[in-house]
Amino acid sequence: MKLLLDTPVWVWSLLEPERLAPAHRAALESHDAELWLSPVSVWELLALIAEGRVAVNGDPAQWVADALRAVPMREAALTHEVAARSHALDLSGADPAGRLIAATAHVHGLTLVTEDGRLTATKEVRSLGTN
Repeated sequence: MKLLLDTPVWVWSLLEPERLAPAHRAALESHDAELWLSPVSVWELLALIAEGRVAVNGDPAQWVADALRAVPMREAALTHEVAARSHALDLSGADPAGRLIAATAHVHGLTLVTEDGRLTATKEVRSLGTN
């Protein structure tokens, strides 16, 4: 299964795996899981670190590079189509990063792994929510 990790799921899988829903942990650890990550998640994590909302040891950019080497993921391209789709999806209340990540899943045919109910509420995006 091709899984696109939402930013919190990616961060928790690295820093606090116990915060993940059991179904998400099992999906991420499955031998047939193909993990994908949007560049938006890297941008969002670096912003959260800069705001002091997430703490990592050492230089944040180096930490991210090391994390991506430790758990290899395919890069889900942020394209013009993704940007346009992010405005067309019915995602009431979703933040801009969440919209872009959900649109990335939709455009690239990936299953979104998220614990954000605003992103799983739409039927337009295949998701592995907590429900």
